[in-house]
Amino acid sequence: MSSEFLWYIPNQTDPGHRGDDTVDGHNSLDTLTRQALALERHGFAGALLGAGWGRPDTFTVATALAARTTSFEPLVAIRPGYWRPANFAAAAATLDHLTNGRLRINIVSGKDDLAAYGDSEGDQADRYARTREFLQLVRRLWTEEGVTYHGEHFQVENSTVAPRIEPRQGRRHPTLYFGGASEAAERVAAAEADVQLFWGEPLDGVRERIERLRALSEEIGREHPPLEFGLRITTFVRETSEQAWRDAEARVAEMAALQANSASTQPAEGTNPHRRSAVGQQRLFDLAERGDVLDDNLYTAPGRYGGGGAATTWLVGSPEDVAKSLRKYQDLGITHFVLSDTPYLREIERQGEHLLPLLRG
Repeated sequence: MSSEFLWYIPNQTDPGHRGDDTVDGHNSLDTLTRQALALERHGFAGALLGAGWGRPDTFTVATALAARTTSFEPLVAIRPGYWRPANFAAAAATLDHLTNGRLRINIVSGKDDLAAYGDSEGDQADRYARTREFLQLVRRLWTEEGVTYHGEHFQVENSTVAPRIEPRQGRRHPTLYFGGASEAAERVAAAEADVQLFWGEPLDGVRERIERLRALSEEIGREHPPLEFGLRITTFVRETSEQAWRDAEARVAEMAALQANSASTQPAEGTNPHRRSAVGQQRLFDLAERGDVLDDNLYTAPGRYGGGGAATTWLVGSPEDVAKSLRKYQDLGITHFVLSDTPYLREIERQGEHLLPLLRG
């Protein structure tokens, strides 16, 4: 199966995200459109748009960017609880129709400021049970008419979404991406997601999880096409290996200095705001105990000094180094890649010109 390469647009109110350029209008429509158009020019399929309470509404931003582009595919992160399934299914079907099938969806179940938009937390099992119902119901609303569904969390009666989703080249509806490393999350992915997204773990960890998810799919009796797999990771690319490592270590030194400067006003456990209970995030932090560099060029040190999510581990090196590492993930079964580094626009151009051609080669 061929691989797809996407980027990341953070969609942040505050400038300077992970070292991005701090400029006026950093999240304006013009600025974000420049990034989306650069992705089109360089052959990226699209970009994941960051989501969370306190950020601009992700679906609105995706709609605006889709209107200003021709092939850019927004991978829109959304949360059950923020959306009701039928409302979301209708909004997504409309955007998919207007863009001739360019919409992708990333379902997020991790913690957020739920009370701020009137949601409630529940324990992990309850949260993922709700997510499973959300996925089941949205898929049915996209593919069936007159849907009646009575779940523990969601109910609809004789519901038909308009416009109808138009199947396109084997794609029945927008692809449903999902993340999460806990047992509850993996059971949801194995049963209901189209693509399971991993953070930047070493090859052995990704291999183990792919094998487990495939076994789970069989155990559960998955009813959909086989689960596909994706990797969300920072790719730190320079012209040569030596320059890449020099610049990466300098950036981590800056992160360490910033953390040290803030230590006097924060408890030791609070120096990294990403240190929470999410299983997948904790797996990334634990990697640093195995060494600063794993596999050939997976750099774990950023996680010690404020890196979180895809910024916890980086693939560092020349375009050839990073392409070689990404091909090893491909060999394990990864077919969806969401790459990024900052400043975002500069790195779209650098990696679009020097890394992507090697991966397509």
